Amino acid sequence: MSHFADRLSAAVGRCGNPVLVGLDPRWEQLPALLREGIDPGSLQQRSVAYTRFCCGVIDVVAPLVSGVKPQAAFFEELGPAGMQALWDVIAYARKRGLLVVLDGKRNDIGTTAAAYAAAYLGADEASPWGADALTVSPYLGDDSLTPFVDVAKQRGAGIFVLVKTSNPGGKTFQDLMTGDRPLYEHVAALVESQSGQTLGACGYGTVGAVVGATYPEQLRKLRALMPRTWLLVPGFGAQGGSAADVAGAFDERGMGAIVNNSRGIIFAHARPEYRDRFGPSRWQQAVEAATREMVDQLRADTPAGRLGA
Repeated sequence: MSHFADRLSAAVGRCGNPVLVGLDPRWEQLPALLREGIDPGSLQQRSVAYTRFCCGVIDVVAPLVSGVKPQAAFFEELGPAGMQALWDVIAYARKRGLLVVLDGKRNDIGTTAAAYAAAYLGADEASPWGADALTVSPYLGDDSLTPFVDVAKQRGAGIFVLVKTSNPGGKTFQDLMTGDRPLYEHVAALVESQSGQTLGACGYGTVGAVVGATYPEQLRKLRALMPRTWLLVPGFGAQGGSAADVAGAFDERGMGAIVNNSRGIIFAHARPEYRDRFGPSRWQQAVEAATREMVDQLRADTPAGRLGA
């Protein structure tokens, strides 16, 4: 398997945009059409609806974007049936040519971290779950990240380490001053070091960072502190982040960042601007329209507009 950062760079360049679509299925927000005839008390039936919904989103966005980001929690809450649905969704996304970033925020120490890495990292048959990349927590220390980095290098996969998350409460620990700089900058330095040791031909490494769109000043600073690190940027759309807010995430070529949007795309049929135009029966057209809208915004207001030049 080729280097993850090179595959990601090629996919973003091919699509001409940095959009990553989050797959966060929530029962109450699914289009009514997909909930008809389903017993909400049956975890098996709900899992089938989640699979149909996510695969329907994938069908729409596959020609438009480089990848998807399934959120493991929404599948895990449905038990074994939900985990089967997650596996099916990952496999379908891979079949449609999309990169898969599994949002699991895993980590532990020693052999447990190694087991997480072995389980999730590696597309196709390289791992049981077949993900191209996995989100990882850094707060057990550098040795807890080493197994993920090692397995990622072996299998052509990637990891995205939580550095500055998009939620308001992230500052509780991440912004604590340790010496002359906040804790998240110490994490960023570690990530940049590990990324620099795993560089691909594109100039970026196997180890990426999660940096939220809701903190644009910190995002710009972290881009400068991590010049060889791919950034995964959540918080666009429903969480308040705009195209202007994420402009600082990119390098001068418009590369170096993928911007996630979950609810604003997958549940676009319920947004006021799309509700009357499409409604729940044409929910996939709403997904396409919202995806194209985000692509246009990023091309207009960020260096990502240079990708199609």
